[in-house]
Amino acid sequence: MSPESSHQPKACVIGWPAGHSRSPIIHGYWLAQHGLAGSYERAAVAPEDFASFVHDFARNGFVGANVTLPHKQAAFELCDATTETAAKLQAVNTLWLEDGKLRGDNTDVEGFLAALDQEAPGWAAHAGKAVVLGAGGAARAIIQALLLCGVKKITLINRTKDRALELAGQAGAAVEAADWAEPGRALSDADLLVNTTSLGMKGQPPLEIDLGPLPAQAVVSDIVYVPLETELLRMAKARGLRGVSGLGMLLHQAAPGFSRWFGVRPIVTAELRALVEADILKSV
Repeated sequence: MSPESSHQPKACVIGWPAGHSRSPIIHGYWLAQHGLAGSYERAAVAPEDFASFVHDFARNGFVGANVTLPHKQAAFELCDATTETAAKLQAVNTLWLEDGKLRGDNTDVEGFLAALDQEAPGWAAHAGKAVVLGAGGAARAIIQALLLCGVKKITLINRTKDRALELAGQAGAAVEAADWAEPGRALSDADLLVNTTSLGMKGQPPLEIDLGPLPAQAVVSDIVYVPLETELLRMAKARGLRGVSGLGMLLHQAAPGFSRWFGVRPIVTAELRALVEADILKSV
C-alpha cells in the first residue's frame, strides 16, 4: 500500500451475508463522479464478530460503514451517540467516527421520503391515511417517516397481528392494527400503500393482495427492489396508480453516509439508477 492510499478514507457495508449488497456500486459511482480519493468495500461479518469488527474500525482504516441485516440493532447498542431518528428506532444503518466516538444514524427514514418525493411528487399533500404491510424494522422506519410528514392515520397489517398490535402501541395513537386476511376495508380510503415485507422478493412467496379497493389517486410503494418491478407495482400500474419502487429508497438512504465519510453530498442521478438496475437485472 502506498503512503497516499493509506490515508485515503475507507468505508464498507457490514452484513451477514454481504455479497448481495449493491452499496459498493453506489458509493463507487459517487467516488468516481466527484473525483474523490477513497474506497468502499463489502465486509461479511458474522453476528458474533460484529462488535470486535466495529471496535477495530479506526485501526483497520475505516471512517464508517453502512450496516445491513442482521446487525442494525447491535450497531445501535455499540454507538457512543446516535441521531434522534436512530434513537427512536433503536436501529442504526449508518456508522461514522467523529472525535474518536462512534456515531450512528438510521437513514431509512430519509431515504424512503426522498424516493417518494422523487417518484411521486406531491404525495404528502394528499396523504391523510396510509396502509403499511409488515411490522418489522423497515415498517418501524417507514411509520416514523410518515408521522414526520403529517400522515394522520396509519393502518398496520401484519401476518402475525400480535406484532402489528405491539408496534402500533409503541408508535402512538395515529397507528392502528388490522387483520391481514381483510385488508380491503383499510385500503378503501387509503392515500398510500407501502409494502415493507419480503413478500414478492425474488425467492420469496408472492404478495397476494387485491388493489381494487384503493382510491384512484393512491400511491403504491414497495421497498422490495429485486425484482425491479414487483407484482405489486405491476398491479398498481395496471390500475393507473403511481408506483414507487424500493430501488429509490436504497439509493437515497446511501447519500447521508457518503456525505459523512467523504465530505461531499451526492445526488441520485438517472445514470446511477441505471447502473444499479443493470446489476440487479443480471441477478434475476
